[in-house]
Amino acid sequence: MSERKQVAVAAAVIFRDGPHSREFLLGQRAPGTFYPGYWEFPGGKVEKGEAPVDALKRELDEELGIRVEHCTPWITLTHEYEHAHVRLHFFRVERWSGRVHDHVHSALAWQSADALTVSPMLPANGPVMKSLRLPSRMAVTHAFQIGAAAQLDAIHQACRRGRLLLQIREPVLDSPALGFAREAIRIARDHGCPAVLNGSVEMAKELGADGLHLKAAQLAGLAVRPDFEWVGASCHTADELAQAVRLGLDYAVAGSVLPTASHPGGDTLGWDGLAALLAGSPLPVFAIGGLDDSHLARAQDCGAHGIAAIRGAWVL
Repeated sequence: MSERKQVAVAAAVIFRDGPHSREFLLGQRAPGTFYPGYWEFPGGKVEKGEAPVDALKRELDEELGIRVEHCTPWITLTHEYEHAHVRLHFFRVERWSGRVHDHVHSALAWQSADALTVSPMLPANGPVMKSLRLPSRMAVTHAFQIGAAAQLDAIHQACRRGRLLLQIREPVLDSPALGFAREAIRIARDHGCPAVLNGSVEMAKELGADGLHLKAAQLAGLAVRPDFEWVGASCHTADELAQAVRLGLDYAVAGSVLPTASHPGGDTLGWDGLAALLAGSPLPVFAIGGLDDSHLARAQDCGAHGIAAIRGAWVL
């Protein structure tokens, strides 16, 4: 039996009204192609000697008649089809111009990841849907420093400003801290925001959190993914990121990117180091370390899904 040919593909998550929109474009594969009738993200084959981003721009012009004005690298997935081993380079297309015209698909549809109305999805693209449900901002609590009342008020305000992923991270989960955590989860849920606990599996289940966030040491000691809807981990090295991928986690948090108030003289990745760490990652990754909303675009240019912040998350 001959080896499957290797194919590189550039795929686009085209947002309808910019990066904060939750609607993106899908196309239905036409008769006479592999998987006719299945839905996919627009894009196409990367030609020999062609950079994936250049292939993306060319394909979207040819397929849809639109011009990419700004896009950012996102995740890279692989899939074994009967005819080929495909490596998909996903990009988020935040700004584009022109009017969408369907040149190769049977149909087009604007969709949101949490309310798909079309099916079936092309097998290689199905897993992307869960990643698209992640907000681009992660807010990390520090009630132990500012007080529970102030932190709960800050969570209210931050959730009102936009959807986020709340990470409850308190060094000691004693009785008062557990009461705070329960109320924080309730507030987040009322605003449609998922909340994960940085702590033990048992405590996360007891609190009814939506998921679990693993410290790097916890991540290293696991052989099986914990049973939650959302599981992520703090990763500082390529090996730790690879372990998160092996376990099938949903996201990672990588840093520190810039100096922080808590570790002003600590080692930092810098923007170039972040981009190198994230290159080719199949996981959506939140950049952390000295960041706030003003750094979101720069982080996404480096391949990050979004940013995570402690102090910077609560600044108006």
